[in-house]
Amino acid sequence: MRKSLFDATNIGDLRLSNRIVMAPLTRNRADANGDCPNELMALYYAQRASAGLIISEGAQISPQGKGYAWTPGIYSPQQIDGWLKVTDSVHAQQGRIFIQLWHVGRISHPSLQRDGKSPVAPSAIAAKAHVFDGKGFVETPTPHALEHDEIKEIIEDYRLAAIHAKSAGFDGVELHGANGYLIDQFLRDQTNQRNDSYGGSVENRTRFLLEVLTALTDVWPSNRIGVRLSPFSTFNSASDSNPQETFSYVISKINEFNLGYLHLVEGETGGSRELPKGGDIAKLRSHFDGIYIANNGYNYELAQTQLDCDAVDLIAFGKAFISNPDFVERLRIGAPLTIADQNTFYGGGAKGYTDYPFIN
Repeated sequence: MRKSLFDATNIGDLRLSNRIVMAPLTRNRADANGDCPNELMALYYAQRASAGLIISEGAQISPQGKGYAWTPGIYSPQQIDGWLKVTDSVHAQQGRIFIQLWHVGRISHPSLQRDGKSPVAPSAIAAKAHVFDGKGFVETPTPHALEHDEIKEIIEDYRLAAIHAKSAGFDGVELHGANGYLIDQFLRDQTNQRNDSYGGSVENRTRFLLEVLTALTDVWPSNRIGVRLSPFSTFNSASDSNPQETFSYVISKINEFNLGYLHLVEGETGGSRELPKGGDIAKLRSHFDGIYIANNGYNYELAQTQLDCDAVDLIAFGKAFISNPDFVERLRIGAPLTIADQNTFYGGGAKGYTDYPFIN
C-alpha cells in the first residue's frame, strides 16, 4: 500500500497523526527576564499542533549553552513552568511535541554568558560567525577549550535538562547535534583539534555525543529520544575533512542506542540540497535501523516521491510552518501557502508569529 504524508504512524510507542514534522525553528520570543517560555509561545505551538510531531525550537540546557538573545532555556523552575504551558496547549489540540536540547558551544558571546565568561568549545578555535545579543550582531570570539571536568559538567547539564523536559510535559527529547553547535563542534576535525580522549580519531570525537546520549537514556526510554545531525552543512563555519566517513561512524554508533529517530539536514542548513563529492544520504541512513526524519528544502512533491521509494519515514518542514499554522491541512487540500515575512522571524511579538491566517 502506498505511503502518504497523511498516514498515522509511530515513533516507538508514540502514535503520530501524520508523517509531517514541524522542524525546530528559533524565533526569539522568550521573556527577556529569565529566558522563559510564555503564553504567546504556547499559542504559537498550539496553532501548529496538527503536525504529526512538533520539535520545539532549541532550548539551552544551561546559561552557558545560550547563544542568542530571547531564546528559551530548560534549566530553571520558571522555564519548566513556561514550557508546561506550551505542552499543555499542544496536547489540548491532540498534538505531540519533543523539546530540542541545545548547547551552542562557541557560537555565543561574553555578553550572553553569565559573568561575561568566554563561550566554550572542544578547542580554542573561533568561528567565523555572528550572534545577536539583544542590541545588535556581535562577532563570536575565540572560545575557551573545555577541560575534562567541564565536559562532565555539561553532560550532567544535559541529563538535568532531560529530567526537566519530563517535568515540563514533553513527549520526548531531540538532541541537537547539528549546525555547528557544541556536539557538532566535537564531531568535526576542523573544530575539534584536541589530543586527548575527546579528540583526534573519529572514535574519540564521537565520545562526547555518546556520553550525552547515555545520560539521556538514563532519564527517557530510548524510543522517546531523537538526534539531529547535519553531516554536509558548513553552517557556523563547521567543517570536516571527510564528512561521509565521519558521520557513517557517528550514525552507526547512534544506532546502538535504539533511538526513536534520526533527523538529518540534507545538504546545507537552510540552503542547497546539493551534496559534496562523495556525499551520500542514503548510505548514511543505511547505518540507522529506526525512523528517519528528512529535512531541508522539501515540498509536497519531493516528500511524496521520497516516501514512495521508502527513502524517508517522516519529513520535517520549517519555514512553511512559520506562516501557515494550518500547513498540514493546506497540503492535504492543495491550498496555496502564505509567504512568510522574514523581517519578523527573530524577536518581536505577535506580528509574524501568531497572526498568520488559517485558510478558514
